[in-house]
Amino acid sequence: MKVVSLAAGAGGMFCGSCLRDNRLAATLVAQGRDLTLIPLYTPLRSDESVASSGAVYYGGINVYLHQQSAILRHLPSVVERWLDSPRLLRRIDRLAGKTRIQDLGALTVSILRGEQGHQRRDLENLISALKDAKPDVVNLPNLMFTGIAAQLQDQLDAAIVCTLSGEDIFVDQLPQPYKGQAMALIKLAAAHIDGFISLTRYYAKHASDHFGLPAGRIHYVPMGLAKEDLAGVANPPDQPFTIGYLGRICPEKGLANLCDALGRLVERGYDCRLQTAGYLGEIDRPYFNSVCDSIREKGLQDRFDYRGEVDKAGKHRFLSGLHAFSLPTDYHEAKGFPVLEAMAAGVPVVQPSHGSFPELIEATQGGVLYDPADPEALSNGLASLMDNAELRSQLGAQGRAAVADSFTAELMAEACWACYERILKCRPSNA
Repeated sequence: MKVVSLAAGAGGMFCGSCLRDNRLAATLVAQGRDLTLIPLYTPLRSDESVASSGAVYYGGINVYLHQQSAILRHLPSVVERWLDSPRLLRRIDRLAGKTRIQDLGALTVSILRGEQGHQRRDLENLISALKDAKPDVVNLPNLMFTGIAAQLQDQLDAAIVCTLSGEDIFVDQLPQPYKGQAMALIKLAAAHIDGFISLTRYYAKHASDHFGLPAGRIHYVPMGLAKEDLAGVANPPDQPFTIGYLGRICPEKGLANLCDALGRLVERGYDCRLQTAGYLGEIDRPYFNSVCDSIREKGLQDRFDYRGEVDKAGKHRFLSGLHAFSLPTDYHEAKGFPVLEAMAAGVPVVQPSHGSFPELIEATQGGVLYDPADPEALSNGLASLMDNAELRSQLGAQGRAAVADSFTAELMAEACWACYERILKCRPSNA
């Protein structure tokens, strides 16, 4: 069986989906599987060696130009190939950091329209490359690309699989009429998808309900971490108690909630500080500045530190210095990759009781949940760990052991490959 996995690059940002897709591809290749990872939009960026091919399809520059002008949809092929060059596309990460989801409605709908959209030439180039590869399975990166599934089915004798990655957060922010159009196109395109892969059981059900996807075609494949993510165990100094946040700096991921909890804890007499790290795009800088202003107004500037975006080694150093971790998202998270990374380092987590977090906590016993509707609940959850070193140690050990047992890259790869085999075998043409 030969698989081509398509992965949507996120410009210059470390993205949870990109990290997962890259680790999955690298592990499958190491296991001797015939898989090719092809990036879309921009080259993939990972904190590990990148496992993707050099060529980029649906390059972000061409996709944008084709959306803007009918004339630009007929550029010479040599020009389009130059615009799709990885070196050039790596330079657009600053533009990606300035783009609002609300401004992407027309482009999203156009791509979902497949060969009827403005990116028809991009689709033709991708299909040409896939014909040369002759895959048995093509894995789409997310629901935003389901619009090309019908053309892939028509042109390739391959099973079409789509990974579910939290698309509701994106689609629900699109303005009307684009949101309604995108929802309708996704539901229509689902008929051409042989199987969907969800990284959590929570999101499998949620995506089925939210987008009208057939529940019987959604398969659960857990996330997995590399062996080196389990190499070290957190060993912070006794004081001060250090709380960590690792994720993109943006309103929906809840950094402000954690800063509020820090203030409440200090008011109650706790000696604690907050260490943060993650990508900060230009569009979210005003939000981050407002968070910093609030920290200064409360006199907490000596208890707050932002380390910027960290690579693999920097991430391990960051996690090693934490007593507790929290990613207190306002939205319902589909995955929760940083939570697994924290638990892999033996750091107990404090998470809101929504989205994928209850599932992850139940599976690992590596943390506590809190009610996000209660303003005191996050600080109380953190205080419970500060007050009980034995509980903190127990949760950290349980989380680390569960990740090592159930959330490794090897297990993820084996489960995903078995899923591909089942989907391929159950295709109508193979039944």
